[in-house]
Amino acid sequence: MAKNKKTQKLKVVLLGGLNEIGKNLTVIEYGNDIIIVDCGLGFPDDDMPGIDLVIPDTTYLEKNSDKIRGIVLTHGHEDHIGALPYVLRNIHAPIYGTRLTLGILSNKLSEHSFAKKPVLNHVNAGDTIKLGIFSVEFIHVNHSIADACALAIKTPVGLIVYSGDFKIDLTPIDGDIINLTRFGELGREGVLLLMSDSTNSERSGYTPSERKVGESLDNIFLRNTHKRIIIATFSSNVHRVQQIINTSAQYNRKVVITGRSMLNIVGVARELGYMSVPEGVLIDVNEVNRWPGEQITIITTGSQGEPMSALYRMAFSYHNQIVINSNDLIILSANAIPGNEKLVNRIINELFKKGADVFQDSLVDVHVSGHACQEELKTLMALTKPKYFMPVHGEYKHLIHHRILALYMGMPEANIFIPDLGKTLEFDAEGARWGAVVPSGRVLVDGAGVGDIGNIVLRDRRHLALDGLIVIVATVDVDGMTLISGPDIVSRGFVYVRESEELMDQMRIIARDALNSCLENNIIEWTHLKTKVKDDLSKFIYAKTKRKPMILPVVMNV
Repeated sequence: MAKNKKTQKLKVVLLGGLNEIGKNLTVIEYGNDIIIVDCGLGFPDDDMPGIDLVIPDTTYLEKNSDKIRGIVLTHGHEDHIGALPYVLRNIHAPIYGTRLTLGILSNKLSEHSFAKKPVLNHVNAGDTIKLGIFSVEFIHVNHSIADACALAIKTPVGLIVYSGDFKIDLTPIDGDIINLTRFGELGREGVLLLMSDSTNSERSGYTPSERKVGESLDNIFLRNTHKRIIIATFSSNVHRVQQIINTSAQYNRKVVITGRSMLNIVGVARELGYMSVPEGVLIDVNEVNRWPGEQITIITTGSQGEPMSALYRMAFSYHNQIVINSNDLIILSANAIPGNEKLVNRIINELFKKGADVFQDSLVDVHVSGHACQEELKTLMALTKPKYFMPVHGEYKHLIHHRILALYMGMPEANIFIPDLGKTLEFDAEGARWGAVVPSGRVLVDGAGVGDIGNIVLRDRRHLALDGLIVIVATVDVDGMTLISGPDIVSRGFVYVRESEELMDQMRIIARDALNSCLENNIIEWTHLKTKVKDDLSKFIYAKTKRKPMILPVVMNV
């Protein structure tokens, strides 16, 4: 029997996008209806060797898949759509997003196979869609990618405004400013909950306009007419790429696009009309050496120092067509994401070694953020006038700084909720309170495997990376209680065998004595044999080297 509406609660739970930058996924639930807002990926930490991607744990959604009415997307960045190719293997729900968002997503989904083909539904900013008990309105905002939207979600309990990633740019490249009027109208109608982007909550003032980058680029091109210019930026920043193309055309330069994601997104953006390239300006990377360097601009991936990105391959001389030389000026038109500083600096050092000049945003204004700073966050809060407030998208310090802003704006402390992964915020006629905790966490993607790498495997990988591996191979005759052959020892990542022959001989003696001791005492159970070898060797190796390699005994019976 269905619950009475008076006893049903509106539930909001985040399965990603907290205490981190990325992996955004929000669940909104009422009765038998669930909608999902965004479904992004994150990138592995340094302590995740071999892991390619990190996606949210969607166990809760899989258990309630019959309730899911749709997946709504705010924009096309990886941290908001990148997990969908993996999540859609187990969850089947219609997807809604703007044209560029779905264009980028469609390109990603084409590389995967599904038992049931995903259904993509195109919407425009200003449209409202009905998803079960919910209605969702898409509101245009400015961000570092075109076609970004905030969401106004009408529920039986009240209105939720979900900002998505946004900033207030009064001079955007496409001339379409954030729809502040609509936020004001929603504020007058009454907003139950504001969920707002916290990425730049520590930064005072306003985020500069994207046009500031265009002005800086023009100045750089003017002063470096004798240089080949190589610009690394985020592939998804269509407006940034458009400005680079426009400036290159203005200075009679040909433009080369390189890097897989850059080629894909530029192709989608041109096809959908979000980017225009003057006739004859764009040339293939294979033609780059047909023109003098001073007539060429190269737009590339690799602004975050990603290994094997196009800029990385250039810096380390792996790129098939582009060779860095002293006539090159490289512009990193992006800030290093926290954790990527070492990767970026490594590339910069290599570029300098090859004689190139390198410009960063710390030296010239070649990057602006796509996220709102404090005054913009306060503006959104003032317009929407929410009863309750939940900061989202960011590390814990970002959420706390956003909370401080809300208190400064006069929000009652009891009405501000700092979320945690899996922790449900419930609303009913009596107000808001924390509810149950649902399964949440990280699912690791390693090659074609999704979720098959857990903490134990990661621990072993870290162990191997730190201390190496020793394999002991021996053959015994259990019936005769004798050691037939071995033990032979294979070392990987522990010591260089040819320079440690004495140590290796001592290890063989320790392993042999351990096996013989077991056999002499009629201990023939395989686990005991292997444990004895492992324990004796571990003690000996640590006493000699103060190291703890992984020891893997392989004992066979004949």
